[in-house]
Amino acid sequence: NDSEEDMFGDYDSFCGSDSLLAQLDDMEQMHLQGEEGDVSAAGEPGRPASGAGQRKRSDSASENAAGHEAVRSDGFQRHENDLLDNNEGTDDFILDDFPSSQILYFEEMDKLSSVSRESAGAERTNNCMNSCLDKISNPSLGHAADQREGGTELPMGTKRDPNKRESLKDHLKSAMTGNAKAQAPLVSKTKQLKEAVLSEEICVARKAIESSSDDIGPFYGLPSKVKDLLKQFRGIEALYEWQHNCLTLESLQQRKNLIYSLPTSGGKTLVAEILILQELLCRQKDVLMILPYVAIVQEKVWGLSSFGVELGFLVEEYAGSKGRFPPIKRRAKNSLYIATIEKGHALVNSLIETERIDHLGLVVVDELHMIGEGSRGATLEMTLAKVLYTSKNTQVIGMSATLNNVEDLQKFLQADYYTNNFRPVELKEYIKIRDTIYEVDSKAEHGFTFSRLLHFKYSSNLEKADPDHIIALVTEVIPKYSCLIFCPTKKNCENVAAMVCKYLNKDFKARREKEKQDLIKNLKTIGNGSICPVLRQTIPFGVAYHHSGLTNDERKSIEEAYSAGVLCLLACTATLAAGVNLPARRSFLNILRAPYVAREFLKKNQYKQMIGRAGRAGIDSAGESILIAQEKDKQLVQDLISSPLENCYSNLLPEFNKGIQSLLLSLVGLKIAVTLEEIYSFMCHTLLGVQQQLLAKEKSLLDIIKEGVENLIENGLLKGKLSEKDGDSQTMLTITRLGKATYKGSIDLAHCNGLYRELKKGLEGLVLESNLHLLYLATPYDMIDNCNPDWMIYLRQFNQLSPAEQRIADLVGVPESFITKKASGQAIRKNVDSAVINRLYLSFVLYTLLKETNVWSVSEKFSMSRGYVQSLLTSAASFASCVLHFCEELEEFWVYKALLTELTKQLTYCVKAELVPLMEVAGVLEARAKQLYNAGYKTLAHLANANPETLVRMIEHLSRRQAKQIVSSAKMLLSEKAEALQEEVDELLRMPADIP
Repeated sequence: NDSEEDMFGDYDSFCGSDSLLAQLDDMEQMHLQGEEGDVSAAGEPGRPASGAGQRKRSDSASENAAGHEAVRSDGFQRHENDLLDNNEGTDDFILDDFPSSQILYFEEMDKLSSVSRESAGAERTNNCMNSCLDKISNPSLGHAADQREGGTELPMGTKRDPNKRESLKDHLKSAMTGNAKAQAPLVSKTKQLKEAVLSEEICVARKAIESSSDDIGPFYGLPSKVKDLLKQFRGIEALYEWQHNCLTLESLQQRKNLIYSLPTSGGKTLVAEILILQELLCRQKDVLMILPYVAIVQEKVWGLSSFGVELGFLVEEYAGSKGRFPPIKRRAKNSLYIATIEKGHALVNSLIETERIDHLGLVVVDELHMIGEGSRGATLEMTLAKVLYTSKNTQVIGMSATLNNVEDLQKFLQADYYTNNFRPVELKEYIKIRDTIYEVDSKAEHGFTFSRLLHFKYSSNLEKADPDHIIALVTEVIPKYSCLIFCPTKKNCENVAAMVCKYLNKDFKARREKEKQDLIKNLKTIGNGSICPVLRQTIPFGVAYHHSGLTNDERKSIEEAYSAGVLCLLACTATLAAGVNLPARRSFLNILRAPYVAREFLKKNQYKQMIGRAGRAGIDSAGESILIAQEKDKQLVQDLISSPLENCYSNLLPEFNKGIQSLLLSLVGLKIAVTLEEIYSFMCHTLLGVQQQLLAKEKSLLDIIKEGVENLIENGLLKGKLSEKDGDSQTMLTITRLGKATYKGSIDLAHCNGLYRELKKGLEGLVLESNLHLLYLATPYDMIDNCNPDWMIYLRQFNQLSPAEQRIADLVGVPESFITKKASGQAIRKNVDSAVINRLYLSFVLYTLLKETNVWSVSEKFSMSRGYVQSLLTSAASFASCVLHFCEELEEFWVYKALLTELTKQLTYCVKAELVPLMEVAGVLEARAKQLYNAGYKTLAHLANANPETLVRMIEHLSRRQAKQIVSSAKMLLSEKAEALQEEVDELLRMPADIP
C-alpha cells in the first residue's frame, strides 16, 4: 500500500477488542517508568548515589521487573503452547490460504520460539520482557523492505524525535504494514508441497513394486501425477479393461518376460509406456525401446519428452546418425533410449562391452513380428538373444498385432503370453469384385459371404476412368469422415488422387478453404517456391497422396493436415500403415486399391496392418475396409482371408553375412563366447536354436557354426585354428583389429574389406580441396543397386568440378575418358566396376545437395525423385556415422576421425549452420527451423524457455499441441546436454581410487 495514512485508524485489535493491546501497553509503561526512575535518580547532577543506595534501588527494580516478567512470560508461554496445540494435526495445505508475507511471519516466529526455548532459564527471566518487545517491534519479523536495524524510515518532511519511544501499538501496525508489502517467496509453498508429495509417492510405489504385495500403489505402482499427465497430454482418463488386466498380470508382478498381442489400434503402446515409467521411476533403471522406423522413433521421442521433463528422466534418440556409443553413464537421472532396430543392437553391444548391461532394466520391442523379416529381423533376434544371455535382471516385453507361432517366440524369450481380441470400434471387412460386394466372414466356407450389389449411375466416360467405382465409394464418406486408399505403387497413388479430384463436386473446395491454401503455401515454402503439380491440383479438394517420393518436410505437413481434418482423403502406399503412427490416422473407411504391394501379392500381416486403423475410437461406432480385387485374383483373395497370419522364422541363416556371420563375430569380439562350445551354447538360446529342426535340415547347428567361424578366419576377422580333433571345441578364438572395427561400426561383412581398401587408398592421396572425396567414402553401398546413372548428367556434373576434384574420379577408378565415351554412346573395351561408377555418381548427388541444401533443385538436376534424394541423404548420414566408428578402432585411420565427425553432422541436417541447433530438437525439420529462426528463436535455449502460446501466435501453421511438444523436446535436449557436461565435471573432480 503506497498510501502513508494510517490503515488501521482507531481499530486496535484483530477481533474488535482492545483488551490485549491495553494489557501490553500497561506492562510497557510500567517497564519504562521503572527505567526512567532509575535513570533520573542515578543521573541527577551533583548527587552521586552511594553504593548501598544503588544496590537497594537496583534490587527493588529487579524484583518489580521480575514480577512483571513472570506474569508476561507465563502468559506468553501459555499462548504459545495453545497455538502449538491448536495447530497439531492441521493439514499442511492450510498454509496456501495465507498471504505469502504471513507465511514468512509464521516461519520467523517458529524460529524465534525455538531459539527462546533453547536459551538458559536465568537469561530468559532477566531478558524476556526486553527481548519480547524488541522481537515484536523488530522490523525483520515482517520482512519489510523499508525497515532496517537502526530505525524505521519516516515519510518525507517528518521529523523523528530520538528521545520519544514508539508505542507497542505503533510497532505492531508498522510490522503488519511491512508484512503487507513483503515480497512473495520465489518458490511457492504449494509447489514445494506438491514436489514433496510426488517424491513420497515415487518412494511408496518403488517399495510396493519391490515387494510381493498385490498393493501396487496409486496408479499401477506410479505416482498419481502420471495419471494427471496422461489426461493432460493424451486426453486419457481411464484405461481399457484389457489394459488393466494386462498390467495386473501375476507374471508382470514377478518381473517375467511378456509377449502380448492385440488387433491394431487396441491400445498396446500405452501398456508398454506405463511399464517403462515403472522401470524408470520406481526401479531406477534405464530402458531401451526398439521401434521399426526412424519416423516412429522421432515421433515417440517427441511424445515422451513432455513426460521426461515433468517426471525427471531423460529421453535419448538413437536413429540415423544420432546416438552415443556407449551412452553417457548418468548418476542423477535415468535414461529412456528410443532406438531403431540397428541402433538398438549397437547400443546393446556397447553396454555389454562396458559391463553396464545390468543397468538396463527393461527392453520393449514394438512390432515383434518383424523378427521374421529379412536382415532387420536377424538384427533384432541378435539384440534380444544377447540381452537374455548376458543379463538375468533385464526384463523383455514384446508386442505385436500380427503374431502366429507364439510358442516359438515364447520359448526364445522365456516369456508368458497375453492376448485379447479387443478393438475400440467394430471393424467390418468387405471384398469388392466387379459390381458385387462381399462381407468377410471367417466362419463361411469361402471366407466371405454375399453382401450387396452395387448400383452406381456412372457415365461411360466415368466408367472408363474409374472401373473400380472408387469415386462412388469415397463420396459416401468424405468430406464428413476421412478415408485412406492404399495403392500398389507410388505412381498409382498420384494417379488415383488426381482422378478422384477430377470428378469431385466443386463444393468440396469451399470446405476449410483458407487452411488448404495455407497448406499449399507451406509446401511451396518447403520447396523454395516449387510444389508438386498433382498436390497443387488435389489439395483444394482435401485430397493428397503420401509415399516415399515426398521429402520428410512434405510428408510431415501432409500428415499433420490429415490429422487436423484439413485433408479428408489420402492415396498412399503400404508404408503409411507400417511406418507412420499418426494420432488421427484412424479413418472411417480404408480402401485397398488392389491386393498387391508393388508386384507381390498381399501378405496376411500386411493386410491386417492396412485395415486395422479403420474406425476412430470415441467418434465412430464402426470402421469399414474394402479390398478391391479382379476376378482373376478371386481365389488368391479367398486364401488371403481364410489363411492364418504368417509364422515368424529366424533369419540368421538366410541372411548369412548380416545374420549368423555378424553374430559370431560380435560374440567373440564382446567375449560373450570365445570357444565353439560357448558359441554353440549361446546359439541354442536364439530363435534359430529353437527352430533348428525346421530350418537347419541339411546341416546341424554345430556344423553351421563351424562353417561360419572358418569363413571369418579366412577373411581376416577372427584368429584361431579349428582342427578335426576332438578337443577343437575348446580352441580359443580372438578378434582381429579389422573384425573389431567391423562389428563396432555395424559394417556389412560383405563390404568391410572393400571399405578398408578404399580408406587405405584414400590415405595415399586424399583430396581435401572439397568434401567430395570424403562423400564418396561415406556413400552407402546398399543404395548402389538402385542407381541408374544418366550419362549426359554424369558428364555435365563431372565437367563442373575443379581439376583437383576431377582427379578423384581417376583415383577411385572412373577415368574421364570412360565417362565421355559413355555419354557419347561409343563402344568401350575397358571394364570398369559398375559399383564404383554408381557410387561416384551418388557422391555427385550428395556433393551438390550439401552445396545447395535444396532437395527440389537437386532432384530436378539429376532427374531423380525428391524422395529418393532424401533417402540417399538419410542413408549417407547413417553410413558416415558407421564409417566413423569403424575408423576409431584402426589407428592408421586417425586422420578420418575429425573429418568424418563434421561430415556426419552436415549430412544429418543438410542446412545452413545457423539452423542446426534448432533441428537437433525432435520433430523440428528444415521448414519449421527456418520459421523459428526468422521469429527470433535462434538457439536451443531460446526454444527451451519459449512460451507455447507465443509460439502459436508467431509461427504459421503451428498448433498449440505442437508448440508444447517443441518446447518440451527442447527442454529435454537442453537437460540432456547439461547432464552430460555435469557428468564430465564430476568425472574430472573425482578422487582416483588408486592414488599411490
